[in-house]
Amino acid sequence: MIGRLRGILLEKHPPRLLVEAGGVGYELEAPMSTFYRLPATGSEVVLHTHLVVRDDAHLLFAFASEAERSLFRSLIRVNGVGARLALTILSGMEAGDFARCVQEGDAAALTRLPGVGKKTAERLVVEMRDRLDDWQPVPAAAAAAGPVPAAAPDPEREAVDALVALGYRPAEAARMVSRLDIEGMASEDIIRAALKASLKG
Repeated sequence: MIGRLRGILLEKHPPRLLVEAGGVGYELEAPMSTFYRLPATGSEVVLHTHLVVRDDAHLLFAFASEAERSLFRSLIRVNGVGARLALTILSGMEAGDFARCVQEGDAAALTRLPGVGKKTAERLVVEMRDRLDDWQPVPAAAAAAGPVPAAAPDPEREAVDALVALGYRPAEAARMVSRLDIEGMASEDIIRAALKASLKG
């Protein structure tokens, strides 16, 4: 099991990133909550990881904090929630908002996330309620710390591609971005704003 990775951040194209460690380039997938905290490419980065072994692939998921990885691992233990859906949940909703939805039994809010139907949302509320007791979110101040990622050459296109990779249909992703005033925004900021707007309905 690969549990932690320290290396040079070579590429970041949400939700995928490439980190070189010990002469090996590791391809990882990460939630947007982690992308918001990544340094600029070329910088050293330390990530907590979770390896998923399937018949056709070995998938390595990366997280900026142990708390995020812990929440991810709790999510994939829920019946019907795989690694990619867990990644989408962590990307589409702030951890604190997710915890509030679970604690308040607000399954309707969870169904606004791509891939989360009514039954899955209800299952999340029931099965995650007890598991969140031991989980502590990363303080907002800590999440805001660290270098600001450099803007992509085409932040709008990259934001749309990232939303599609997170489960939104291409037309829906393009519409989410087109509703925003994105002038001067980096791709990560566009994605964050689009996801927040989508949760508001």
